[in-house]
Parts: sequence; C-alpha cells; structure tokens
Amino acid sequence: MSVIIPCYNEERNLRLGALENVAHFLNKKNYFWEAIIVDDGSTDESRRLVKDFIVEHPKFKLIERSHQGKAATVIAGVLTSWGKYILFTDLDQATPINQLDKLMPFFSKGYDMVIGSRNTKRRGAPLLRRTMAFGFILLRNLILNLGIRDTQCGFKIFTDQAAKNIFPKLKLYDLKRSAHGSTVTAGFDVEILYLAKHMRYKIAEVPVEWHYQETRHVNPLKDSIEGLQDLIKIRRNEISGAYKT
Repeated sequence: MSVIIPCYNEERNLRLGALENVAHFLNKKNYFWEAIIVDDGSTDESRRLVKDFIVEHPKFKLIERSHQGKAATVIAGVLTSWGKYILFTDLDQATPINQLDKLMPFFSKGYDMVIGSRNTKRRGAPLLRRTMAFGFILLRNLILNLGIRDTQCGFKIFTDQAAKNIFPKLKLYDLKRSAHGSTVTAGFDVEILYLAKHMRYKIAEVPVEWHYQETRHVNPLKDSIEGLQDLIKIRRNEISGAYKT
C-alpha cells in the first residue's frame, strides 16, 4: 500500500497529530506500506515538522517540491510510489484514514478504483462552501455527465496499474505547471474520473465519514472560476480527441 499525502502549509494539522493518526492506523495492518508526504513548497514549518516525524517513523518519506498546486503534488507522489494499491488522502484527515477499511473490499469484487463519497449535506461546512459544492455538481453534470455523485472527496484509491496508466495522461495539470498562493484545482479529480471512465476502468463510489476542516486554501471566487474553466477544458479535450489512447 502506498499512501500519498499532499502538504502545503499544514503546520497546524501537523502539530495536532495528523500524521500520528495515520501511522497508528497503518501500523496495525498486516501488509507492507509506505506513506509519501509531498510538500508543495510550504512556507511555514511544515517541512521541518515532517522531517522530525520521519526520524521516528521510517516508513514515511518526504518529497520536497516547489509550489505547483495540489494536482502536481499528488501526481509526483503517485509516480514515485511502489504499492500494489495507491491511496491519496488529505493531511487534515477530513476523511479519516480508517475509512480505508470501507474501500479495500471492493478490489476483490473486480473494481480498479474506489473513491470516497461524502454526505451531500456536508454537515459542518459553512453555507458558502455548500453552495459552491452544489453549483459545481450542477455544472459538472451539465458539461460532462460523469454519473458520479461526489468527484471532489480527497480520498481515492487505485490499483497500481490504473494509477500508472491514468496519471501520466492528465492534461489539465502536470509537473511543469507553476502556482501562486493556495490552489484547489477542482478539475484535477474530475479529469482523473473522466479518464478512468474513458479507459473503461471499473469505479466504485463508497460513502465515507467526513468532517469539515477549516482551511485557508479556498478562494471562493477564484476557485469557482477555475473549476468552471477546467470542466470546459475537459469537454474540449474530449471533443478534440486529446484523450484518445
């Protein structure tokens, strides 16, 4: 199992013991695992705290990168992983790592990718965040009609074959892009799912526990505009044949 954890200015969550919770859960498992923390050019104490943590937890490793946004960060982690199964999860653990136990049984049923799905009411989230989520769902269904209820939950796991086939083919975000300030990159998850369906991978959507976490990484106006632009770009790539393999 490879667990990819993107990190951008997560000092608060690191000090609250987020990585200790991940380690406690994984250490009880009877399979080999690695946890790859990919730092996205943090400007706070995140990197130092992760390095201190790794001293006592050698199954965790840190990849240090310049700031490119969450999408490039996750891609970098996936492409350096060695696990038969590859999970990416947020460092704030809005979806707790123990929800992995709900997803894993679906691989024995023939699925290639299993994604967490949050309650549509998003309890605990402020009204603005819920309104943004509802608006994105409407636009996503109108433009792409993926047939998936929650594309944006940051808790997704793949077989290594599916991940290594999908991630190098992503068009919206890659390892060459640059970013300025916090960036949500809403289209990243959507493009992953679009490509998975395009490549005929079998996807299971599973309800998971989710807790709203206060974050400074969301800019409602900027992120909404970029999300709409991403949906249009995916549709345009589809029409132009850019995703043909």
